[in-house]
Amino acid sequence: MTKMKIGIIGCGNISPAYLNYLGNSDVVEVYALADLLPEKAHERAKEYGIANVCTVEEMLEHKEIGLILNLTIPSSHAAVNYAVLDHGKHVYVEKPLSISLEEAELTLNLAESRHLRVGCAPDTFLGAGIETCRHVLDHDLIGKPVAATAFMMGAGPEGWHPNPEFFYTAGGGPMFDMGPYYLTTLVQLLGPIRRISGSAGSNVPERIVQSGSRAGTVIPVNTPTHYSGTLDFVSGVIGTLVTSFDIPGGSTLPWIEIYGTAGSLLVPDPNTFDGDVKIRRYGSEEWEIVPPVFNGGPNDRGRGIEDMVRAISEERDHRANGLVAYHVLEAMHAFETSSREGRHVELTSAEMLVKKSQNIVLTTN
Repeated sequence: MTKMKIGIIGCGNISPAYLNYLGNSDVVEVYALADLLPEKAHERAKEYGIANVCTVEEMLEHKEIGLILNLTIPSSHAAVNYAVLDHGKHVYVEKPLSISLEEAELTLNLAESRHLRVGCAPDTFLGAGIETCRHVLDHDLIGKPVAATAFMMGAGPEGWHPNPEFFYTAGGGPMFDMGPYYLTTLVQLLGPIRRISGSAGSNVPERIVQSGSRAGTVIPVNTPTHYSGTLDFVSGVIGTLVTSFDIPGGSTLPWIEIYGTAGSLLVPDPNTFDGDVKIRRYGSEEWEIVPPVFNGGPNDRGRGIEDMVRAISEERDHRANGLVAYHVLEAMHAFETSSREGRHVELTSAEMLVKKSQNIVLTTN
């Protein structure tokens, strides 16, 4: 197939991960870069040998670009998504799909009305690690899944990020920043989530930038920094998820474990594309490593875009799609709603996802 020309809006910290992978793609060509700070776009273009640097407006109007990768900050995701779709181009956006559910719904409705595609990170579940976990479940190596746990326990990004303010505003925090990796992986492995109950809060009102030229700058915290809750899946699996920026001393808890009637599955870091997959069978004292279903790299960020482009050509559903991203966004909001209102929160998108699950949730490469 002919390579699809794509543009990238946003040339910040996450852009090299995509550029490193997509630079070797046989499906897409990174044709142009744009950023509100032109010097950033020029710096990345020089670093990766990309000939075209333009304004956002020029990129939106460019006739040869068929898809735009939206790598702006979360508060800008929705506005950029709308603009891309309004100009007749497919959009793939860094997580989350948007900050509010209303914005996400408008994005999906606009795409449907224009017969365009919406893709959304994370796509780590397309890597060798999570795909091997999918193989374990598909072949009943641990029996029927009955429960799961997931933990993202760490200190906040102020320890390494030069401009971490947006992590502590709406659309930030450990749930909206790291939660998509964990929730997307759980949904891909166990299916849609039916309801959620949770608690959310923050006991540290300020953070201090610890690196770069702004070291010592004080940041107010305006979003929860610790979440804990229970997920009831449509399948009957009961899960536990904790995400936190309040653990400076580290943790020994696993990233994700899935427990079945015949054994347990240890899932590798959902923020990476590889890692050892281990199972412990009923009656055994030892964990055994499951051979990977294919050989992949540790950072294949861009697999979701490639799958999306192939899916457009083949007229099938792509896996890192807008509906899954909307379901994950609804789940993240449900934690806060449950905490605030003291009740279980039913996810309205679960039924829609069940209807398409054979195409976009449970299918493996």
